[in-house]
Amino acid sequence: MVNHALHSLITAFANAQNHQQIRSHFMETAGELFNAQRWGIYVYDKHLGDSHIEVKGLPDRFVEQYEKIGRQVDPVLQYVLKYHAPAHEQLILTPQEWKQSLLYQNCCSGYDHEHIMTGPIVGRGELIGTVHFARTWGTPAFNRDDLAFLSGVCAHLSANLARIELFPQQFTSEVTKKLTPRELQIASLVAQGLTNAQIGRELWITQNSVKQALKRIFRKLNVTARAQMVARLQKSLDG
Repeated sequence: MVNHALHSLITAFANAQNHQQIRSHFMETAGELFNAQRWGIYVYDKHLGDSHIEVKGLPDRFVEQYEKIGRQVDPVLQYVLKYHAPAHEQLILTPQEWKQSLLYQNCCSGYDHEHIMTGPIVGRGELIGTVHFARTWGTPAFNRDDLAFLSGVCAHLSANLARIELFPQQFTSEVTKKLTPRELQIASLVAQGLTNAQIGRELWITQNSVKQALKRIFRKLNVTARAQMVARLQKSLDG
């Protein structure tokens, strides 16, 4: 069930045409996928020069309180910022340390956040957003399996936001229409300078799958090298 839900979410990400669709797919699915009672997403939109925050299961006043006094003392967020990797409170703190932390005392306890988990959204090597989850009192803490699934979700979320950054739907050309959403996703990662191995890890596919996809892209665009491919796509959008 979880694997099916994860695959459905990944497919939805790959078919999304803008940031809003990606955020919506995440918000519709993430709570069930991670068995969380509260969840949210924060993304900085470079095109609009604005930040987008969406939450479920929480009042707006929690977001205001977290931004005011919680974000700066959030040990899980600090870990994510440092390592660009997902984390939950038990990865960093003992149960006693967590209950005594400023974040728990000042934000989480008042809104029944017994366990939390945060994941990174990365673009061009920088953190451009985060996803957040919380479980209420009486529910199990997040574990290694949750972190593994969140790593996959964040990788696909990041890759598809990058795809839209490089090849926004409003600038779709006849050239980009030749490629599938997955091929555009791979092309966007190539444009960021990633190797086949890195692309494979980002998308949870083999290096050979990346290699075969690039061959198809080269054939469709009538190019023979990665640099030519990126230049052809960017020129088609500029022109």
